[in-house]
Amino acid sequence: MGKFVLCFILSFLLFSSPGLALYREICSSSCGRIQRIRWPFRLKGDPHYCGNPKYELVCDNGTNATVLSMSSHKYYVTRLSYDPNELQIVDIDLASGTCRLPLASVSPRIVREDGRYELSSTAWASFVNCTTGTIRQDTYHQVPCLNQSSIYVTSGYQVKDLMPSCGFLATTPTIGAINKSSSTDHVFELLKMGFTISWIRTPKTFGYCFRAYLSSAKYVANGGFGLYQMMGNIVLLEFGFFKCVYESKDVSNLPIAVAFVMALNFILIALIGRLVLAPLCVLAFLGHEFYKTYLSLDAIEKFLRNQPPLAPRRYAYSDIASFTNHFKERIGQGGFGLVFRGKLAHGEPVAVKMLKSSGCTDGEEFISEVATIGRIRHVNVVRLLGFCSEGSKRALVYEYLPKGSLDKYIFPASSSTATETPRHFTWEKLNDIALGVARGIDYLHQGCDMRILHFDIKPSNILLDDDFNPKVSDFGLAKLYPKDYGIVSLSVARGTIGYIAPELVSRSFGVISHKSDVYSYGMLLLEMAGGRRNANPAAQNSSEAYYPSWIYDRLNQREGLVGTGDRPFVERRQPINDVERKLCKVGLWCIQMKPSDRPAMSSVLEMLEADVQALPMPPKPFFNSSPEPDFLDQSWSDSSISESSIIEEEY
Repeated sequence: MGKFVLCFILSFLLFSSPGLALYREICSSSCGRIQRIRWPFRLKGDPHYCGNPKYELVCDNGTNATVLSMSSHKYYVTRLSYDPNELQIVDIDLASGTCRLPLASVSPRIVREDGRYELSSTAWASFVNCTTGTIRQDTYHQVPCLNQSSIYVTSGYQVKDLMPSCGFLATTPTIGAINKSSSTDHVFELLKMGFTISWIRTPKTFGYCFRAYLSSAKYVANGGFGLYQMMGNIVLLEFGFFKCVYESKDVSNLPIAVAFVMALNFILIALIGRLVLAPLCVLAFLGHEFYKTYLSLDAIEKFLRNQPPLAPRRYAYSDIASFTNHFKERIGQGGFGLVFRGKLAHGEPVAVKMLKSSGCTDGEEFISEVATIGRIRHVNVVRLLGFCSEGSKRALVYEYLPKGSLDKYIFPASSSTATETPRHFTWEKLNDIALGVARGIDYLHQGCDMRILHFDIKPSNILLDDDFNPKVSDFGLAKLYPKDYGIVSLSVARGTIGYIAPELVSRSFGVISHKSDVYSYGMLLLEMAGGRRNANPAAQNSSEAYYPSWIYDRLNQREGLVGTGDRPFVERRQPINDVERKLCKVGLWCIQMKPSDRPAMSSVLEMLEADVQALPMPPKPFFNSSPEPDFLDQSWSDSSISESSIIEEEY
């Protein structure tokens, strides 16, 4: 049964002439009057897979004639036939029909020694030189146009056919015979027509069929065909490939050919999927996203129309570009966008934050948060003056604070400085700054209609006005929640390394709440007190590497925290300032690992305004083997335990 199926397939393929015709047509050349030059011939310059290099022809650009080289002499090809396999060629020197001797002799032996062709013509024209008198033979014709009376042309080409006094000058086959009635002009007309040779058939090889199929498929792919026409041509090429392999007389390679074509078809289907289906899927996805964006933008506009006039003013994107002089002066960069310095039309300086495009924030949610933050009026919170929501472009316009951020004033310019770290503020001013930041955060937590959780309290987000009064800024990570809403939902941890509360990293530490901002504020207090960042790569030992632990140990020893000389933060025995000790104690209370052990910001304010002697020593702000110390006195605690029990993350 299997043999029958194989024979049927082979019969179908062998009689599939369109496939082989297309296969040959792709590897077909023309030159002048010789058209459709194909296997085994090839024109010089054809692709490497076309024809047999031994049968290479040359197209003479000057005469537009096809030239064949044989036995170091050139001939014009005047006719090329594949059935039967014959060529009609003429000596280049005789092609014009002028009276002249052939420069090269042709004989059956010379053609045979070339190894590619066999002589088909049986008629000859032999030019001889006879030294004795006039030859009276009917088969000898004098050639007077050569200006020598001793030169004759005859039809014989063997020595036995010559007269004793004659010798060969040149011999060439002719397409017609020279007889006794032939004139000299007739002889040269025969020479002008040339003679016929046939090529020795060489079977195609599997390698040739393989290379030709690959290159032909590439030709079809790049030929400008339509998709369906291209696929049809590829199928026809496969039929031609199978027939080529069959004609190579090496049928043992047919299974390899079948496997090869099947693998190539698999690749072709994959390419069609990649080039056709994948773009269609991408276009469908983009269309869906565009439709969603259009609906979202339409919803934003409807939402804005239904809202009362917002406190922050809405600006067009062209206004934003004008304010910032086309975003010429960049003054900051955050995770949610770039900040540029600008100036309103009436001259008020502003800071414009261009938000990165993100599909994470719904348009109505963005407007709601802008409306809420825009209504904030607190001396310790940066004021939002305006916003832009135009298409995918969103921007926030804040008041501009010329003194910059707090980190420029509490940290040394370089960790490698060899001079004493300058302290820009007195301890009393630092205490005022700490109180101002705490009041701003407490207002965000308790003073608005919505509870605003900042999630990114750090020195670089505390800006200073002309009188060095602090203002909480950068609400890029902030989230709004109703005060009576007991669920804080975050998909990822928010904040900056070194200031992120433990519960934002792992829920095993507790639940997310406003106590996460308290933790970040505590780290801020410790940095203000010590004048160094809590993550210090230049720490001298492991005890200094964890900054809160280092402060805790120094606080227990009642040592100062600010370093001198080329080793900042080294031990120095001197009385610790009361404000310094207060900032450290409050900071250590704020960074307790469990959120329930941290005070609320209202309690932090009471602690900062109280006498340092009234503040109990906090427990170490990390887990250890020692028993947990008692929690704060009730005077500085709030309902954090009961409150945190209902604040949890929603998955």
